[in-house]
Amino acid sequence: MKDKSKTILICSNYAWTIFNFRLPIIRSLRNAGYRVEVATQFDGYEVRLVDEVDDIHNLFISRKGINPFVDMVTFLNISLILFKSKVDICLLFTIKPVIYGSIAASLFRVPAVPMITGLGTAFLADGVLARIVKPLYRIALYFVKIVFFQNAADKNLFVDEGIIESKVCRLSPGSGVDLDKFISSDPPLSDQLTFLLVARMLWDKGIGEFIEAARLIKLKYPNTRFQLLGPLGVENRSCISNKDMEGWQKEGVIEYLGETDDVGRYIKAACCVVLPSYREGTSRVLLEAAAMSRPLIATDVPGCREVIEDGITGFLCKSHDHNDLSYKMERMILLPYETRRGMGKKGRQKVEQEFNQNIVCELYIDAIEECCTK
Repeated sequence: MKDKSKTILICSNYAWTIFNFRLPIIRSLRNAGYRVEVATQFDGYEVRLVDEVDDIHNLFISRKGINPFVDMVTFLNISLILFKSKVDICLLFTIKPVIYGSIAASLFRVPAVPMITGLGTAFLADGVLARIVKPLYRIALYFVKIVFFQNAADKNLFVDEGIIESKVCRLSPGSGVDLDKFISSDPPLSDQLTFLLVARMLWDKGIGEFIEAARLIKLKYPNTRFQLLGPLGVENRSCISNKDMEGWQKEGVIEYLGETDDVGRYIKAACCVVLPSYREGTSRVLLEAAAMSRPLIATDVPGCREVIEDGITGFLCKSHDHNDLSYKMERMILLPYETRRGMGKKGRQKVEQEFNQNIVCELYIDAIEECCTK
C-alpha cells in the first residue's frame, strides 16, 4: 500500500466529466492507498462523487473562451486549493485545468501530470484564439515532466509547434472503457436499421453532415432511422440551436433523444453508431459502442481513426463530406446481418486488447510513482 499521506488532486472542467470519465482512475488510486481530492465546477454530478473521493472542491471556471480577467480567478482558485490541501501530485484534464493547473502547480513545486484530451478546431485554426492558446500551453507545460496524449497526431502537433519536447510525451488509449459495464450483444435483427450519433450537439461533431446524409439515405431507404443523443444548448461557440433541432424533427429526418446517463441502453438498440466529428482526443462513445459489438462509421480524423479498422470493424469516411458519409451508411445498410454482426465482434476484440480502462489506470499509477521518486 502507498503512503496515505500522499494526496492526488484530479482537476477537470466540470463534475460530469469526472463522474463519467475519471472514476476508474479515482478508484484505482484509492485502492492503491492514495488520498484523492477533486477540483471541478459543480453541475449536479458532484453529489455522486462525494463517496468516491476524500474531498471535493468547487472550481470557478468559465467555458466561454479565453478571458484573462475571468481566467485569473480560475488560476487563483486552483492555487488556493493546492495551498490548503497540501497536494502532492496533480492530474489535470481539459484545457483550462491543464493550462492554469500546470502553471499553479509549478509555482507550488507540485508535480503535475496533464492529459491533452483533445484540441478542438479553434486550436487548429489560425485564428486569434489559437494564437493565445498555443503560447499558454507552452508556458504551462514547460516544467511538466510527463504529459499524456490520447492520439499520436495531437502529440506530434504539440512537438512540431515547439509547445513541448517529445521526451515528456506519452500516449494513452483515450480514457479507456469499462468492459464490464459495456457488454457485448448482438445488434437488433430488423430490416429497419437505426443509425445513432452520441455527442454534445455541436456542429464540430459533424451533426450537419449527419443530417444531410440522413436526408439522402431516406430518399432511397425511407424506413431507416437516425437518432441524436446528447446535450443540446451547451456553452460552446459551435452549439446547435433549439430551433435547428426542432426543425429537423418536424421534417422527420431525425429523432432527438435528449441526454441520458445510460447511453448503453441506446447503443444496444442501434444497429450502427456514427460519429462524423472533425477531430477528437479518442472518442469515448466509439469505444463504448465497439465494446457493445456495434459496427461504427466515423470520420478519418485523429481520435476516430484509432478506434476503427476500416472495412473490418466499421467504415471511415471523409471529414466535412456528407456525400461520403451517406455512401458509407448505404454500404452498411447493404451488408448482410451476419457481416455487420461480425464487424461488431471484431470491434469488441479490438477494445479488449487496446482500450481496456485498466490499461489507462496502470499508466497513471506508473506516472505517479515516477513523479514520487523524482
